[in-house]
Amino acid sequence: MTDISDVRAALARIVDPGTGEDIVAADIVRALTVEDGAVRFVLEIDPARADEMEAVRAEAEAAITALPGITAVSAVLTAHSTPAPNLGQRQERRAPSGPVALPDVDRIVAVASGKGGVGKSTVAANLAVALAAEGKRVGLLDADVYGPSQPRMMGMKDARPGSTGDGQTIVPLQAHGVTLMSIGFMLEEGTAVVWRGPMLMSAITQMLGQVAWGALDVLIVDLPPGTGDVQLTLAQRAELSGAIIVSTPQDIALIDARKAVDMFAKTATPVLGIIENMSGFICPKCGHEVEIFGKGGAEADAARMGVPFLGRIPLDLEIRLSGDGGTPIAAQPDRPQATAFRDAARRLLEAGLI
Repeated sequence: MTDISDVRAALARIVDPGTGEDIVAADIVRALTVEDGAVRFVLEIDPARADEMEAVRAEAEAAITALPGITAVSAVLTAHSTPAPNLGQRQERRAPSGPVALPDVDRIVAVASGKGGVGKSTVAANLAVALAAEGKRVGLLDADVYGPSQPRMMGMKDARPGSTGDGQTIVPLQAHGVTLMSIGFMLEEGTAVVWRGPMLMSAITQMLGQVAWGALDVLIVDLPPGTGDVQLTLAQRAELSGAIIVSTPQDIALIDARKAVDMFAKTATPVLGIIENMSGFICPKCGHEVEIFGKGGAEADAARMGVPFLGRIPLDLEIRLSGDGGTPIAAQPDRPQATAFRDAARRLLEAGLI
């Protein structure tokens, strides 16, 4: 059986035409994993050499495919940045080449938060599943590069996407009626992603444009928290139909949620609504509701900003357990906790926002 040393040896026979070094010696092979015949790796390159290095990527993929026992190969180009030559000299950035065309995707909707820990990925997963349950063709792109959680939440943490015959297009996975892609499929769970801004931009662009999404009514994009490179890249490289902001009710979360709203306003992206997550805890024994993080803060902010309020999601153990177990609560319609997500999805549909 081919192991990682065999794969490295095969990659060491691939020469970078720009330097004359093999790609292993040149230290551009990243995140190499071999698991049950599936090989995944990243080639970290100078973005100015993207066209030239595409041929190297294809050659490397073909060399690995030829090894015995290999069932799937996924190789992705990402870009590294070069330091400015002199301290204090401003580094020139490459201008984006324009939005990535997704002709069969009707709408692209980002799910965002101003800060981490507010349950954004849980909302994104359950909202995608709830929309699929309403008969929509839904895709879910996990663009939370630093903390990809959708493979586990959607029950696909041990699965790997395939590729088409041309070796350049990734075939996404299917789970709970949703078409799914995540950078987490390219990495071992628990592996830290230490990437510079240009690498993030390249990865997001490729997950948008080099994935066979098929015909979708909506592509939900689970963004990382904050207002950084990934958010700006998505706004520049995709024709966003809108964004949904997730916040908990307390003031400290709402301050950052307002920043997220402001960021989307500056990128001319409409905010489709705000969801208040972890809104009240109902004791399963006595039925008493405890407002651990407060209640109603996000709804009040939505009214103040003139943004639709899509609903409250309770703080509930079953929602967390379902996500950890790989079956989002929205995929279990008989569970009462699924109601809040289904209601939010229906509000979006009834308002014609999706």
